[in-house]
Amino acid sequence: MIVSVSQYMPGLLGRITELHAGYYHRHWGFDLFFETKVAAELADFLQHFDSTRDGLWAAMMDDHIIGAIAVSGRDAATIGARLRWLIVAPQYQGRRFGKRLMRAAMDFCRQARFSRIYLTTFAGLDAARHLYEQEGFCVVVEREDAHWGKTVREQTFELML
Repeated sequence: MIVSVSQYMPGLLGRITELHAGYYHRHWGFDLFFETKVAAELADFLQHFDSTRDGLWAAMMDDHIIGAIAVSGRDAATIGARLRWLIVAPQYQGRRFGKRLMRAAMDFCRQARFSRIYLTTFAGLDAARHLYEQEGFCVVVEREDAHWGKTVREQTFELML
């Protein structure tokens, strides 16, 4: 089940951070730098959450958070809305939770009438890239970058609505 999170949900910040830290450490060797970056940026997003411009959805199974996605509309009028923190717990991948999370976020962006949506990720996350491209996102910038805690081939995707 996909739920829109518009009010406090105990453990959400920790669980989304945990999902990212575990997955990216296991598969990409990311470390504490990445985990604290996710936690700090997600905490800032939640502290300034405004339901008129921001969206957050959690994938739930048996009252447990197994995935999430967010849309930050803070800079929508200038540089665009930003799609962030798409994650699904490994044991639930391949069950269309990612697709349903993307659908919820994209429906929100269309209802909010955002003209540009962008996201940053890196090369090698093929399942996520497939979801982005299904929605019409295209790579607009690609470069080596170390701000993830290690050097990766960072990609910026965008979608004009």
